[in-house]
Amino acid sequence: MIRRLIATAAAVLCTLSAQAASWNLSAEQPDANYLTQNVRQFADEVKAATNGALEFKVQSNSVLLKRPEVKRGVQAGIVPVGEVLMSALGNEDPMFEIDSIPFVATSFDASEKLWKAAREQIAARLDKQGIVLLYGAPWPPQGVFTEKPVATMADFKGVRFRAYSASTTRMVTLMGAVPTTIQTAEVPQAFSTGVVDMMITSPATGVDTQAWDYVKHYYDAHAFIPQAIVIANKRALTGLPAEQQAAVMAAAKKAEARGWATARERTGTLTQTLAAKGVKVQPVPAAISGELTKIGQTMADEWLKKAGADGAKVLETFRR
Repeated sequence: MIRRLIATAAAVLCTLSAQAASWNLSAEQPDANYLTQNVRQFADEVKAATNGALEFKVQSNSVLLKRPEVKRGVQAGIVPVGEVLMSALGNEDPMFEIDSIPFVATSFDASEKLWKAAREQIAARLDKQGIVLLYGAPWPPQGVFTEKPVATMADFKGVRFRAYSASTTRMVTLMGAVPTTIQTAEVPQAFSTGVVDMMITSPATGVDTQAWDYVKHYYDAHAFIPQAIVIANKRALTGLPAEQQAAVMAAAKKAEARGWATARERTGTLTQTLAAKGVKVQPVPAAISGELTKIGQTMADEWLKKAGADGAKVLETFRR
């Protein structure tokens, strides 16, 4: 399907700036997710600021494009604007997975500092590909969901473990488990059919997928805090009248600030929801915590080798 759509994308781009009325925006998560709510508010603010001359029609829950298709779809003009998990782009450039190196930035304050240190590099890489970074917003910290309790690293050995990016695949492998890529919407079925037995993800995904129906334990690891980024086709965006471009960027700035604030506010509530529904929320056992920290250091060293001088510069700025 994506090949057929690419064939017509150039014509679509030519008309977007002229019509400038209604652009599809592909959002990843279901409507109840705070990231999607932030996207919808962003769209509302753009419409209000342009007096209805530019409207983003938000299509949630990945109904337009699945996660692996979003960046290419925006780049080709299949959709002018899209939301995607940044670390899902890590295979093409290590800078896109800087947010997902375990135990480098485990609090919202540290993660926001890391994002600000890396943002310019990330935006520049996207710009070279004809994409504008509009804003980034964080997920809650990542933890481990499992049906059976874990006490030592041996409990991960050989277990089928859901991964969703190159960095989580590497982490799961170093833990001794078997990584299996499963999209968010498929998680409940994957657990119920035995395709996976554990996963590392956020309490937001746990609530979205009603984790209490398929697991009993959540270990609040605070392993890392991944970013969802909203991106736009550069040709389409720069084809808008100057005042509309300014309205989009102003709304994006507000959405980024709101995304960080909302993540801080909602994480505790989401974790409490898991507990209220019967999931045992607990810290990572000490015997596992130390080993996970060592895995994080290994992955940080590996990342630096891939990211080179640019990566070293970002981490140096972050650690000041």
